[in-house]
Amino acid sequence: MIDIPTDLPSELVPLSWLIGVWEGTGVVDYTIGDGDPDLPADGAAPAERRIHEFGQRISFSHDGLPFLNYSSFTWLLDDEHTPLTTETGYWRLERPAEEGDRGPGMLPGVGVQPYTSARAVEILRTPDDGFGLEVQIVHPTGVNELYLGRVKGPRIDLATDAVLRSSNAKEHSASTRMYGLVENDLLWAWDIAALGQELRTHASGRLSRVD
Repeated sequence: MIDIPTDLPSELVPLSWLIGVWEGTGVVDYTIGDGDPDLPADGAAPAERRIHEFGQRISFSHDGLPFLNYSSFTWLLDDEHTPLTTETGYWRLERPAEEGDRGPGMLPGVGVQPYTSARAVEILRTPDDGFGLEVQIVHPTGVNELYLGRVKGPRIDLATDAVLRSSNAKEHSASTRMYGLVENDLLWAWDIAALGQELRTHASGRLSRVD
């Protein structure tokens, strides 16, 4: 059963099952190159399989605004628990901007703020009984991903609409992510197209709520 906070903005109700702190483990399993990395390459450069386990702590929170704040911290499961990487970002329902919305910048909205009731949010429901999503995830390595997707019950599917990279970032052109609530745990999977590879399996994890 999902408890919905009484102070939750109406637009966040479809995402309410994410709110909290989650911790667990996962595995990176990414192959660079074509072919089977466990078999001879027949003269071509052998495929390289990069695999390691990690620990992860994810937080989804809100501060009264109609989006979720997202952060993730991961570390290698070695003797030193070596830090691996972080992510930060924002999750919100996909919808057109209205005059009552805040922004751009620090400008307040003009007039009534939209979608402040459950009835109003229902207008955003898609024909397949879900809600469209926009998710921004920023990496400290110079990569900024914009995902579009949907939430339908306790499942989320996302695919990048754009990936912005700085001139110093490693090549990364596309991603897909999936999140699901299974037996009260948060399961996720992340595929990437990077380092000259087409979209392929990259990482997955299973996390339990700790807060």
